Amino acid sequence: MARISAEATPARRPRPPRTLVQKLAPVVLGFEAIVVFLVGLTIFGLRQLPEGIEQWWAIVAGAVLALACIVIAGMITKPWALTAGWVIQAVVALSAFFVPSILLVVLIFGGMWAYATIGGARLDARRPAEPTTETQTESE
Repeated sequence: MARISAEATPARRPRPPRTLVQKLAPVVLGFEAIVVFLVGLTIFGLRQLPEGIEQWWAIVAGAVLALACIVIAGMITKPWALTAGWVIQAVVALSAFFVPSILLVVLIFGGMWAYATIGGARLDARRPAEPTTETQTESE
């Protein structure tokens, strides 16, 4: 077997620290992916789609939205990801036209998304830009 020396492997750059928004938003979208798929199943089970549209499209729409939530959560460091997350929130809100009780889900996850993006950005703005190298304890 050939041995690879440490000099032959390129050094990886350290990843920049993630902001609070980049930490909170994927968590919200990850849990929302589960709920969005269940919303699709609910619309299918209650047969709430209009006449002329096959009911199985509700499951397809729920699965596609859930997959979109997972993809956006994984790419949250991209500049367009937060905007795409807001679009997902709007599309989920539109599903309340089929089953009005979904508004409760929209309010809960919309509120969590708003806090993760807006509140997280405010907290990130308050955080110092450079971490201090000196640590202090309560006894000092």
